[in-house]
Amino acid sequence: MSLTVFLISGYAWLILNDLDGRLNTSDVTANAGADGSMDILLVGKDSRTDANGNPLPEDVLRRLRAGDNEAELTDTLILLHIPRDRSRAVAYSIPRDTYVSMPDGYGKHKINSAFGRAKAQTAEELRAEGVSDSAELERRSAESGRELLVDTVTELTGVGIDHYAEVNLLGFYRLTKAVGGVEVCLKDAVDDPYSGADFPAGRQTISGGDALAFVRQRHGLPRGDLDRVVRQQAFIAGLARSMLSSGTLSNPARLERLFSSIERSVVLDAGWDVLEFAQQMHDLAGGNITFDTIPVQDPAYDTPDGLAVKVDPDEVGDTIQRVNDGRPPQPVPPRQLAATTVDVRNTTTVSGLAGRVRDDLAEAAVPVGDVGNAAERDRSRVTYGPGTGTSARYVADQLDDLPVVEDDELDPDEIRVLLAADYDGPGAKRSLTASDPLALNPETHPPRANPSTPSDDAITAEDVPCIN
Repeated sequence: MSLTVFLISGYAWLILNDLDGRLNTSDVTANAGADGSMDILLVGKDSRTDANGNPLPEDVLRRLRAGDNEAELTDTLILLHIPRDRSRAVAYSIPRDTYVSMPDGYGKHKINSAFGRAKAQTAEELRAEGVSDSAELERRSAESGRELLVDTVTELTGVGIDHYAEVNLLGFYRLTKAVGGVEVCLKDAVDDPYSGADFPAGRQTISGGDALAFVRQRHGLPRGDLDRVVRQQAFIAGLARSMLSSGTLSNPARLERLFSSIERSVVLDAGWDVLEFAQQMHDLAGGNITFDTIPVQDPAYDTPDGLAVKVDPDEVGDTIQRVNDGRPPQPVPPRQLAATTVDVRNTTTVSGLAGRVRDDLAEAAVPVGDVGNAAERDRSRVTYGPGTGTSARYVADQLDDLPVVEDDELDPDEIRVLLAADYDGPGAKRSLTASDPLALNPETHPPRANPSTPSDDAITAEDVPCIN
């Protein structure tokens, strides 16, 4: 994950000349696209091994706070797009639990398991063929894992991958130490025993095991894995600032530590001339590096693999293409809503909430049907029947991006807005005053988190955003 910094900082790559021939490489991708733009897949592996597959010592695992999970999972997936003129960079986070179709007969699973599934199957096939050398088994099975991961991302996004960069837990740990830490900012204090994240609110500089805990925490966060995505984006942005600073790049001791962390813990595709890339990117400023997340339909989608993140590949591909082309997101014209019926249901004790939301939707040219009450529920959402997903997302956008979930029990072209106690979008604030006995207790009902879009403002490598 921390390798992002090298990909977005032309300056940093200039130091790699001394490492020529000593980096781990992979034949997983072809050369850069014919159109001159560059799409790079950045992979952060939750691995208890080094880049060559050798187990890490117990004392190292303790410093990493890595636990005993031996699964070959990818904790971080970021698709970095750099246009032909190298004027900017857009990084798209893919949540690790995104439920996708995997090519080559692997079926539908969470995307973070693609690498491990192909690696395990290939290793089994190689052993059956009589391959017994552990180094060869590791190399060939890991290549299969990377190939399936790249192919799965391409199938999801519609984007061909030009280059590949992979870093493991140890590499991330060492790199954050080498740059002297990264400044981050939290809205609230956190104490999570699962990840080891124990931080006060406000600005602070973290590195090593603390940095790993910061980017890996999802328990106790309002939006779970989607908030973890924002954590990773904010941290990588801060790491970019640190790498671009004159203090880091002019310090020989820090540069030597950077060399060491890259050499031991990073895998790059074999066809990538990173020095040429650095020269092309030397004018890229932090403000021109932005982070986004692929559009999410349901962050708590029930699957045979457990709760996952539901996405629409067509929507993902269209969104990425539009941003890459410099076009605004496609709005849904009101005429596309003409055949729909949008019902609003109030599941709270706040009187008149559904009526106020109906009025706001009407102002946005949404044809509202029935308004009434319904059984209490924990979370607000917009549900829709078959064939109405695009219109449902338009409705959700008018209500501060409520989550959108398909409901097979609804008729085609039927949309239903369900307002729970967590709702604080248009129409909500007018019902709550300091003297109103029905005002929500913020300790009982925390502010609703937006599960579809990780942040209201794009994160860049120019500032330090305060996040969950």
